[in-house]
Amino acid sequence: MKHSNLYLITIALISAMGGLLFGYDWVVIGGAKPFYEQFFGIAGSPSLQGLAMTTALIGCCIGAVCAGKLSDRFGRKPMMLIAALMFIGTSFGTGVANSFVVFNIFRFLGGLAIGLATNVSPMYIAEISPSHLRGRLVATNQLATVLGILSAQVVNWLVAEAVPADFTGEMIAASWNGQWGWRWMFWAMMVPATLFFFMAFFVPESPRWLIMKGRADRAMNVLRMIGGDEYAKEACEGVSASIASDVQGRFADLLQRKYVNVLLIGVVLAVFQQWCGINVIFNYAQEIFMAAGYGVSDVLMNIVVTGVTNVIFTVLAMFLVDKWGRKALLLMGSVGLSVIYLLMGGAYFFHISGIALLIIVVLAIACYAMTLAPVMWIVVSEIFPNKIRGVAMSVATFALWAACSTLTYTFPILNSNLGAAGTFWVYGAICVAGGLFVWKKVPETKGKSLEELEKDLVKE
Repeated sequence: MKHSNLYLITIALISAMGGLLFGYDWVVIGGAKPFYEQFFGIAGSPSLQGLAMTTALIGCCIGAVCAGKLSDRFGRKPMMLIAALMFIGTSFGTGVANSFVVFNIFRFLGGLAIGLATNVSPMYIAEISPSHLRGRLVATNQLATVLGILSAQVVNWLVAEAVPADFTGEMIAASWNGQWGWRWMFWAMMVPATLFFFMAFFVPESPRWLIMKGRADRAMNVLRMIGGDEYAKEACEGVSASIASDVQGRFADLLQRKYVNVLLIGVVLAVFQQWCGINVIFNYAQEIFMAAGYGVSDVLMNIVVTGVTNVIFTVLAMFLVDKWGRKALLLMGSVGLSVIYLLMGGAYFFHISGIALLIIVVLAIACYAMTLAPVMWIVVSEIFPNKIRGVAMSVATFALWAACSTLTYTFPILNSNLGAAGTFWVYGAICVAGGLFVWKKVPETKGKSLEELEKDLVKE
């Protein structure tokens, strides 16, 4: 059966721009942090510093909860357009903010956009993809995310002027970095956000959503463009057979006994992807590298190094996920991170700093980028039945952002009480527990259609 790979890749890449904007918006604040904190006068207030970092997370949770119901009712495509508009708004508004309140309002808007994008983009790609290409295509969303992260890191590095070691907080606040630099870091996102908005008009609606809404003729047209007449007929019949009625999924449906297992797998994987601890390195990179003896300018350069590593190993994952399988990569990531965190904790415990710690950090990011980062999104976008996919993705995505909020909030507390060594050893123990869960509970999903997976995983 011949598939139009160029068409598939094109629409997957366009929808994956939601992931790119998520990655950029998620990381840009880290580079802007030393400068907007001085501008708003919050450098001496840990609570306000934490508020600035977590406002977007609150928006993420709310956006994730709303995304499933909205995408089930109005379609996947309109949600991508709305997310793009929100990214444009948060980019502009955060950059023009002259008060800390306004800054947080627009960071919250950015969180809503992230919550929508992280729910809809991988779900949409999974729904348009043939089974033998689904892992690779869904992984394009993670590739776009890490490219967004790298873009933010490069922009932060290029925009920020060198900061002399003897600069005080007041001097930073009065400098170009403190007055304008951090604004341009946020404004730069308007370019890809605007591009995403206009390009999203050219992607078709998800054929599975169209069939659920009784619009099989439109779905057939999309499926023909993807794989021809035979593929369109088979796919349409398979989706129709899996949907007993056109009633959209409700959150209450998730409590049915037949869905408990797949919901548990989705939620635990989402939480594990965050509690494995790698996002601490992105969110608190400044503190981690400074604790290793690096200055502000060197820190920004080191962060770019980690971003390049992230991209390279995400690309590698795209080639492996449909060959080695999802479960093998998840287990590899769990074991690998456990060992790396053991070494990282040891480096902090024995006061090993400089290039040695940088190498360990790069290894951790490489391991995560090749395994847990893309594979979690692939599995979660695959395992939920058609009827409840929207609301189930909402729950899993909400769980992810709630876990991320907990991770972000608790890292300073753990670091203060256990030290950096103890903190990373805790994350290592979590990786061991996560690996055991994957080994016992997570099925292999490669090579199966979404409807075949539904038959295997959902038992009446």
